[in-house]
Amino acid sequence: MEKNKYSISETTKEERIALIKSWIPDDEVMDGCDIDLWDMYADYINGTKEIAECNAAFKADYFTS
Repeated sequence: MEKNKYSISETTKEERIALIKSWIPDDEVMDGCDIDLWDMYADYINGTKEIAECNAAFKADYFTS
């Protein structure tokens, strides 16, 4: 199995922060949106969950709320 270059084991906390920051648009596209990427990916940034796990948790919460 090939390792994902964004996996926790392959990145530092600073690299994970930079990755999430790169996903946030510079313009106001997400203004008024209830999704906070910093909250959504906090566990990834802190090294406790992979991106896929954060996505799955968000999807589950989104459909059950």
